[in-house]
Amino acid sequence: MVRENFEEKLSALKQQVLKMSEMAKTSLSKSLYALEHQDLQQAQDVINQDEKINAIEDEINDQAIWLIAKEQPVAKDLRRLVITLKVTNDIERIGDLAVNIAKSVIRIGTDTLPEEKQQILMTASVVEQMLDLVIEAYIEENMETAFEISRIDDKVDHQYGSSIETLLTHMTKHPDEISQITQLAFISRYLERAADHVTNIAEGIIYLVKGKHVDLNT
Repeated sequence: MVRENFEEKLSALKQQVLKMSEMAKTSLSKSLYALEHQDLQQAQDVINQDEKINAIEDEINDQAIWLIAKEQPVAKDLRRLVITLKVTNDIERIGDLAVNIAKSVIRIGTDTLPEEKQQILMTASVVEQMLDLVIEAYIEENMETAFEISRIDDKVDHQYGSSIETLLTHMTKHPDEISQITQLAFISRYLERAADHVTNIAEGIIYLVKGKHVDLNT
């Protein structure tokens, strides 16, 4: 009975993590929609949502720490709780990066953006795919998907480098657009960092399953 109760609490905790990840995913998607359509209200909605993501992170962490202290789990159960603490931190950071994108959209306002915006939106779609995959991998504790995320992250890194190079070239030809270009460069960086946090979660999944640390962000 004691073991069943513990398993129920672990399951409930996992559902909370999934809820938090969906909230962060929604924030990221909304911030990118705001960028594509220069929708300032949508951007503001992302900023307003951030407190809810932070609040659920606090709830999850409190519960995970309480379970570690009260149940004194060992082996995989302990790893599961430790990884929960790590995963929620990375999810919270993804939410923060969505807010950063939204703030950049507000700074851009309704100024016309160069066509390089489309290149950034293409990278954004890859990051969203990574986030979908890592949620799936977390649910299923699937190492193969976790390693696949690392390979996709390499693609994001390449696209980030290409975007920055293109933006800098555009800036030299259109110095009057330096403000818009700067914000697009920031957004490109935020997306690259979001992909890194997704990869961190993938590392946690591998540690959970194998009990071994790996560095996928290389």
